[in-house]
Amino acid sequence: MSRLGLCSLLLLPLVLLGSGDGVNGKVLISVPEEVEVKEGGTARIDCSFNISEPSNYTYQHWFYEKNGRTKISYMGPDMGPDSPSILDTEYKDRITVLPNFTLVIRDVTVQDERTFVCQIGAGVVGFAEGRAELHVFKAPEPPVIKPSTVGMLVTDEPDEKIADCSTRNGFPAPNITWYKGRTPLQQSEKIRITTTITTESSGLFTVSSALYTPVRKEDREAQFYCEVNYRMPGTDRMMESDRANITVYYPTEKVTLIVESPQEPVKEGDTVAMLCEADGNPAPEYTFHRVWESKDGQDVEEEIEDVTGEYLVLENVKKEQSGRYRCRAFDINNAEADIKADVEISVNYLEPIEISPKSPVEVMLGQDLVVRCNADGSLPREYEWKRKEKLEMPGSELSLSNMTYKMGGRYSCLVSIPEVPGLNSSADIDILVKGHPQVSMKQQQVQVYENEMVNLTCEAFGHPIPVITWDAEGSVIHRQESHSVSSQLSLLATSELLESGVTCNASNSLGSRSQTIRLEARVVFLTTTTPTIDTSPTATYTELKKSESRGVLIVVIIVCILLLAILGAVLYFLYKKGKIACGRSGKQNITNPDDQKDNIVVEMKTDRLPEEAELLQGSNGEKRPSSDMGEKYIDLRN
Repeated sequence: MSRLGLCSLLLLPLVLLGSGDGVNGKVLISVPEEVEVKEGGTARIDCSFNISEPSNYTYQHWFYEKNGRTKISYMGPDMGPDSPSILDTEYKDRITVLPNFTLVIRDVTVQDERTFVCQIGAGVVGFAEGRAELHVFKAPEPPVIKPSTVGMLVTDEPDEKIADCSTRNGFPAPNITWYKGRTPLQQSEKIRITTTITTESSGLFTVSSALYTPVRKEDREAQFYCEVNYRMPGTDRMMESDRANITVYYPTEKVTLIVESPQEPVKEGDTVAMLCEADGNPAPEYTFHRVWESKDGQDVEEEIEDVTGEYLVLENVKKEQSGRYRCRAFDINNAEADIKADVEISVNYLEPIEISPKSPVEVMLGQDLVVRCNADGSLPREYEWKRKEKLEMPGSELSLSNMTYKMGGRYSCLVSIPEVPGLNSSADIDILVKGHPQVSMKQQQVQVYENEMVNLTCEAFGHPIPVITWDAEGSVIHRQESHSVSSQLSLLATSELLESGVTCNASNSLGSRSQTIRLEARVVFLTTTTPTIDTSPTATYTELKKSESRGVLIVVIIVCILLLAILGAVLYFLYKKGKIACGRSGKQNITNPDDQKDNIVVEMKTDRLPEEAELLQGSNGEKRPSSDMGEKYIDLRN
């Protein structure tokens, strides 16, 4: 056996065991096979050992291997567990050896990805070593996809470059996978993928990939993207790029021509927009034509000038523009093909409305009238007659019976085509009703005071417009409308007019009519009232209607009867007490014989309200004499 003894490596899960045989013993060592850490993190590499008797360990060394072996630390029994020797290497400021011989590496970089060796010496027993692989990981930047900016012709060969994908600064180098939609693309005869890996000065990797596939017409809507797969400590991860479309060129095979607007049936005055669309890319050149059929059944085309692009716009269309329109497409990649499409345009219309008889129409009072309305159009029409925005009757015929002045005026005939929204028209006719005047009075009878001013109104209908006159003098105001005239007379209500009334006369060339307004004098009643002892009797005139005056008289009579009854009761009471002695003279001395100086006066008065007292004044404000008052006195003195 050599000086180093026998070394055997036993591969156990995540542990590498080393052993060395001495004269009387063996050294067993345990080190993790792999250690994973993120860039910038801290790595811990454990090292444990077992030495058989009778020896103990004499030293512990840590090495790293890269183009040879370099010692980075040393620890011996005489140094103590807390004071290992860190050698002057690139790791001098970044490593620590713990008392249990664990190696700690701080601020790990990708350059630290290498093999680290733990060596244990045990004197005469020998030594043993354990190796650990340190793996460093750095997540790459998100992938960037750059689709081809050049349009590609449809082809079956994988010669067209679809897109490039790249990801930067990853460690270790990530993998790129291509997708079309959700389908992964693999290298094959029809698919070619090239990958380039570049090592940056930092030691990180940049990976670029290019995709080449056959191009089909369906690819114009396809979405391509790339996926980056990379590893981090203890896990696998992925990132996706943005979706990208490519421009596919393919020849035109057919076109379509549609009426894009309006959506409803076309009517005169509309703006019509026709759209011609081809299924090729790039779009072909378009031309538009009017098409007629010749006598021999052949199409005759007339090109419409000054049209560019895929739209044909006709403004303020007329019925004469109805017919067939054609779009032709010319594609340089399919130049021999006759590519065309047609559309039929029908412009709906309404001809001007004709009304019979012509406006204006004159009709005699009381006669019947029939007016007819008609308008030609492209589709069935509906008619209705209106007056002042109100429906008079449906249908094309307006029938009016027994004409009155109020039935005169303007009527409108409305025509519409229900199948074409917004296609309608209207025409008016003025109807004049002729005849003798008709007089209308707001009041046939007016109550007035004599010699007061009164306003009287008279209204007359007729055609020709009547003239209104009055048989009384006064101030007159006339107002005239289309078929009527009104007159207001302001005059003094004299006693003569109260007897005769006032007559309004309306006349025109076809006759005259008159009406009389009766003037009725308002009734005035005189009512008396009794004031208190300290006030003089007064009288006032109260104006009452006949029905009201009768009620007041009845109330006055009842009150007087009650007062007389009360007076009788008082006199009877005094008589019973001996206070009054009734004689033929109507007077009796009822004073105390011993006192002839005192006199007794009994006052009797009606118990009237203050309101009734105000009614005792005359019409001119004079006061009535005391003999007319409702107050009586009985002098009981001698």
